[in-house]
Amino acid sequence: MDRWLIAGLGNPGPEYAGNRHNAGFMVADELAARVGGRFKAHRSRAEVLEGRLAGVPVVLAKPMTYMNLSGGPVKALADFYKTGLNLIVVHDELDVPYGALRAKKGGGDNGHNGLKSITKALTAEYLRLRFGIGRPPGRMDTAVYVLKDFATAERKDLPFLVDRAADMVESLMVDGLEPTQNKFHAADLNPVKPPR
Repeated sequence: MDRWLIAGLGNPGPEYAGNRHNAGFMVADELAARVGGRFKAHRSRAEVLEGRLAGVPVVLAKPMTYMNLSGGPVKALADFYKTGLNLIVVHDELDVPYGALRAKKGGGDNGHNGLKSITKALTAEYLRLRFGIGRPPGRMDTAVYVLKDFATAERKDLPFLVDRAADMVESLMVDGLEPTQNKFHAADLNPVKPPR
């Protein structure tokens, strides 16, 4: 059975733990709880946990290089574990409203520096789980917005969304992309209608 590498993106350190930009780390932590293990430092400059998820062998990873340099550790792990194209990257996504989760393969990075770094390091397309954080309000700078903690109103739904994102990762490994999209995309928590 093929092994999967699942990389949750974020920034290391307690000051970033609750940030919108750390949604990937939050999902990785939930997956680690499901595997029943703890992350350990790895020479790839990532924290890593090996185990089984939904009966499938997995390597969970949290790059520790800060978001903008995520590509180095992800490439090193893909090479080390020889996972080939079996990669899922979990990341925050500005172009998806909060309460929505989206799975896709390949595509642009939408200015997301973590994705930019990974896409530069890997030549092949990979699966992505996009954790919607929505756009910043008013004139707030995007860089400021992603490094802010989730708002109080958002935090009440956050555990549910993290859990659902973890379900989607399992579905991507077991069922594949299209069945996962069909099952999960229709069931957004708070679908926000785009402004007219």
